[in-house]
Amino acid sequence: MGVAYAATTTSIEEAPLAADRPVAGLADELVDHRFKALPPDAEGLTVGALAAERRNLFTGGFTTPVLALSAESVEHNLALLETYAERHGLAFAPHGKTSMAPQLFDRQLAHGAWGITAAVPHQARVYRAYGIRRIFLANELVDAAALRWLAGELDADPEFRFICYVDSVRGVELMDEALRAAGASRPVDVVVELGAGEGARTGVRTEAECAAVAAAVATTGTLRLAGVAGYEGEVPDASGERVREWLRRLVALAVDLDRAGRFAATAAEGIVISAGGSAWFDAVADVFADIPDLSAPVLKLLRSGAYVSHDDGHYRHLTPFNRVPEEGALQPAFRLWAQVVSRPCAEQAFLNAGKRDAAYDLDLPQAQVVRSGRDGTVRPATGITVSGLSDQHTWLRTEPDAELEVGDWVGMGLSHPCTSFDKWQLIPLVEADGTVTDYIRTFF
Repeated sequence: MGVAYAATTTSIEEAPLAADRPVAGLADELVDHRFKALPPDAEGLTVGALAAERRNLFTGGFTTPVLALSAESVEHNLALLETYAERHGLAFAPHGKTSMAPQLFDRQLAHGAWGITAAVPHQARVYRAYGIRRIFLANELVDAAALRWLAGELDADPEFRFICYVDSVRGVELMDEALRAAGASRPVDVVVELGAGEGARTGVRTEAECAAVAAAVATTGTLRLAGVAGYEGEVPDASGERVREWLRRLVALAVDLDRAGRFAATAAEGIVISAGGSAWFDAVADVFADIPDLSAPVLKLLRSGAYVSHDDGHYRHLTPFNRVPEEGALQPAFRLWAQVVSRPCAEQAFLNAGKRDAAYDLDLPQAQVVRSGRDGTVRPATGITVSGLSDQHTWLRTEPDAELEVGDWVGMGLSHPCTSFDKWQLIPLVEADGTVTDYIRTFF
């Protein structure tokens, strides 16, 4: 995918994206009681040794509930967004908060990602521990302890590039004070965050205030203004036209700040214009295609993160590919398998998975398939509906003719990838025939 610039810009030198691929060390971790659902007889093996056994998810000793990630769907989704970004001339820094999985970061980088986006200092520390050399932190960073750590990382690694938001003069003052106290020798690159409107989330509300924040950055020796950014997903009463209107404001802000000479200090590394969640990246592609020539190359940076696993609920409805089906379609990669542990009456059944195992903040799981506990045959979950979750139980409502008995496994689709990943520390990566080829480690 590579780095993308406005039409008449020149190339910017590429830096290595990750240090020495330290994700390989995750295979040396021991399998034990910390990790839900892994086979009890695998205790004491390393994760790599267990993966090499290529056990079957259903017959290889895994206990229920167990969350599975489709190997084929993950690969499809990685390739699709790589192609999409290339087609639209976008660089890509997918938001790592979705998975917090260095193995997936590694694959995203291999599929052309410019870097990885973070939201808070802990996430950035995980990224650095696994060799990520470009981090975009989509938040204002005013924590003095975190800034001290950041200064040390920048000083120790000349190839490390870090960019974060600023959205207030006070924030600029706090960053400058903390970086001076830390003795930082390299300036921190920042982008002015334009708020998505009144009542939206973070970000500067007016262009005049953005200019004031940019002026404050210019008075420091510890910060460099690298561009502008924001999150269009917070536009009030979002529609295609409202989102595009805000994106055009973001581009116009970059043009105004460039004319004022505010990006001179970072001109050699390009002017950053960044937006793009998982619901409106088609609008980002449309508006960013018309960014005018500026005084330096433009890094058009998309940050969508939920695509890597997609889902069967929230993002299935919101994905821009619904509006542009000719560009492709993402595939939901998660399936949570749980076992029927109670069938008290014809209208009701209970599974042994609950709020501790399944995302439920946006939608309940969806019963999709049933795997017979008798012979392993798989059938559609006809007449079976998830009606609620307890801490450790899924409530099922069953129609009179629903075929379901104690011991059956029920495969469920999930909504909201972020709160699916964060409930599992080690997730089997499973091929279509049930073969487990790897285990994805998360760090929440």
